[in-house]
Amino acid sequence: MASSPVVSLNGVMAGRASLGYMESKAPMKLKLCRRFCTLGWASSAGGSIAAEVHRDSVPRSNRLIAMGRHSGVRKERVVPEYTYGLSANGSVLPLPSPKRYSSEPTRCTGCLPFSLKTGRGLADYANISTYVKAGALNSNNPTEPLPRCVVLDIEGTTTPISFVTDVLFPYARDNVGRHLSATFESPETRDDIKLLRSQVEDDLKQGVQGAVPIPADEAGKEQVIAALVGNVEAMIKADRKITALKQLQGHIWQTGFENNELEGVVFEDVPKALTNWNSLGIKVYIYSSGSRLAQRLIFGKTNYGDLRKYLCGFFDTNVGNKKETQSYIEISESLGVDKPSDVLFLTDVYQEAVAAKDAGLEVLISVRPGNGPLPENHGFNTISSFLEI
Repeated sequence: MASSPVVSLNGVMAGRASLGYMESKAPMKLKLCRRFCTLGWASSAGGSIAAEVHRDSVPRSNRLIAMGRHSGVRKERVVPEYTYGLSANGSVLPLPSPKRYSSEPTRCTGCLPFSLKTGRGLADYANISTYVKAGALNSNNPTEPLPRCVVLDIEGTTTPISFVTDVLFPYARDNVGRHLSATFESPETRDDIKLLRSQVEDDLKQGVQGAVPIPADEAGKEQVIAALVGNVEAMIKADRKITALKQLQGHIWQTGFENNELEGVVFEDVPKALTNWNSLGIKVYIYSSGSRLAQRLIFGKTNYGDLRKYLCGFFDTNVGNKKETQSYIEISESLGVDKPSDVLFLTDVYQEAVAAKDAGLEVLISVRPGNGPLPENHGFNTISSFLEI
């Protein structure tokens, strides 16, 4: 059995040992078990994780220890009844109920090698906060080193594809004419139109389906907007990942978010994982074909609140196409890591995964409801939740 950490919980009054008292404190230990399991520090059985329940004014000899014997019971299945109370001299206080997931009798002897026979007493807490913060708790089962940075795709990775295809794209398509008409003379929209003109000129030369000429401004505002709308609708229908389209979409969505007509959607595990990574000092970035403005909008107002506080930066197609290796080289160099493998990239798109891997990044493919199928024998590890990482 791997050594288990002892964690000091400040601000909790230690009173007389009673079953009711210990039952009220047991959830603290359960949260620790589940927390350690979620972070990947101590997976599998619960072991002998212990928490000191104390206040500084209470002498150590009078403090209680919440400890458990959970061998054979996975941390996510630990319940309060499995928790022992121990006095500072090692006396067992309330005896826990039989374990639900094991026929093994309940006993506390498995805790003794660590808690009572170390020669250090029950509590050598001096460096535990450092170990916890660094994710370096002692274990007989070493895990892969944590990445320094995580780079996330959005569609199909943090966010359901249906939100993009059924909400964002239709909103941009249905409002492009209204947006251009209302903001036609603004510097922002003039820049959007300039980019679109340049893109459409290239599309016409290459014979791209759906491209139609955009007349000069002298032809009149209505005719220019009509041509722009036609091109934008064709681009959206083809799901083109081009800067000219994404920049205009971002400005249209901005109006929608500001008017409370739009709200970003992320999967339930996303805010939990972001919180965990933040607590471990792991920097998180977004890389999406959507503009940086659109990315900030989506994460600034989600079904779980404003998540931008967990994000350190945003990359879009200005850094390069997401299916090109050079894009990921540029990103890893921008992040200032020692080597590309310090960066973990999460995406649902196989071609993006290949490009990132070729650039030296670590890669996981996200398998979410509604995502497209992956090639057989694609060779990448997959996850269905960020909490699996």
